[in-house]
Amino acid sequence: MAYEAEGKLYKKFDTVQVTDSFRKREFVVEIEDGAYPQVIKFQLTQNNCDKLDPYNEGEPIKVTFSLKGREYSRDGKTSYFTNLDAWRLDKVQTAAAPAANNAPADSSFPSIADDPGSSVGTDTDDLPF
Repeated sequence: MAYEAEGKLYKKFDTVQVTDSFRKREFVVEIEDGAYPQVIKFQLTQNNCDKLDPYNEGEPIKVTFSLKGREYSRDGKTSYFTNLDAWRLDKVQTAAAPAANNAPADSSFPSIADDPGSSVGTDTDDLPF
């Protein structure tokens, strides 16, 4: 099952060669959650490790990931691990800033020069004073 999270790339780490046949790269995304933002660690594995290269810390990012869990036993003690295994990264488009003026871009909207009493664009001034 795929999940998505959107936030700001908070920290990215170098790729680590865990064994001869396994490598991983971890990164942290800061996700707004009310008054207290959450910092969530994800991992990329194998060929997906390079997908993080084009992103810089501080940039908005969308992460598509799967939940991975496993059991680990050692010395008679059992532990359980959960990983957020990212496999797709996308840039998040930020909202464009509003235009400086609120006039529509439609060229049929009249300007001040279209006012019959306006002297804009003319050299004559018929005011008596």
